[in-house]
Amino acid sequence: MAARLEDVDEVSLAAVTEAAGAGSAALAAAAARARSDPGSCAVVLVEGMSDQAAVQTLAERSGRDLRADGIFVVPMGGATNIGHFVSLFGPGGFGVRLTGLCDQGEERDFRRGLDRVGPYFVCVADLEDEMIRALGTSRVEDLIEAEGESGPFRTFTRQPAHRGEGRDQQLHRFMGTRSGRKIRYGHVLAAALDLTLIPGPLAGLLSAV
Repeated sequence: MAARLEDVDEVSLAAVTEAAGAGSAALAAAAARARSDPGSCAVVLVEGMSDQAAVQTLAERSGRDLRADGIFVVPMGGATNIGHFVSLFGPGGFGVRLTGLCDQGEERDFRRGLDRVGPYFVCVADLEDEMIRALGTSRVEDLIEAEGESGPFRTFTRQPAHRGEGRDQQLHRFMGTRSGRKIRYGHVLAAALDLTLIPGPLAGLLSAV
């Protein structure tokens, strides 16, 4: 039987709330739906808010309203926190349907947390890398220019530490150089993707929910 919110161990609840950080609104909404009707709820566990932004943007572009369907994309503040989230939402907690999306380097944590609990999909090497490859570097540079950041990007590429990197690496690293930028481009890149060429891990995740 699925747990009620008041029955959930307070330490576990505090742990996931702290881990979710700025993503705690999605966590709270998912917990509320799970409490009221766990059978109608599904939770997609992602590492951070840039992943959340990309998944939700692609779902909207595909004509889906995830919240209306009882599907909540919950950022965990890092893959190592997955055990707390599975304890809260999985078979020993609310008992909702679970799935996840992770970077290749974090697959071990997801395997340990979601194996035999729900499907998960692995990005190579991470979600931004998947989207940059799908769009192509020229298109991504156009998007950066449209966001008014071509100047900062050029400055970044001239730095000694990045001058010898491939363009795809420069684009990828640039998106993580400023607070909030990675989340912003999670949305921007997902909004520009050709819906017939969605990267495999994202397409698999959306099909699973």
